[in-house]
Amino acid sequence: MECTIDWGGPDGMLFVARTGSGHVTAMDGAPDGGGHNLAPRPMEMLLAGTGGCAAYDVVLILKRGRQAVTDCRVTLTAERADTDPKVFTKIHFAFIVSGKGLSPAAVERAVKMSHDKYCSASAMLAKTAEITHSIEILEA
Repeated sequence: MECTIDWGGPDGMLFVARTGSGHVTAMDGAPDGGGHNLAPRPMEMLLAGTGGCAAYDVVLILKRGRQAVTDCRVTLTAERADTDPKVFTKIHFAFIVSGKGLSPAAVERAVKMSHDKYCSASAMLAKTAEITHSIEILEA
């Protein structure tokens, strides 16, 4: 895996990331840190990537289990250390999974499998952060 990050120049803290898979995304800082608030912060991108990793796992596990999943949303709420490096210390994943006749046990199993076995991002963050989750199931 490879990623190249280029600084946008001396008038701010905008960075452009080009991934090995051919995608481009931007990151910026807060104005009080020299940024212009033009894009997500790098730590927000890390949190978003972790949420994407977990949601991907949950949907894939449910589909493979022949569950009729129609939507999956996960909201991550995180706390960070007060001192540098300001690592994540707590992360809560709030899953809302929709589908037709979803088995609550299957959804719980999918979330647990993502956390315990498949999601590389949350496994790394669990080294510094307490990871918790909640699940809400909606009938589609």
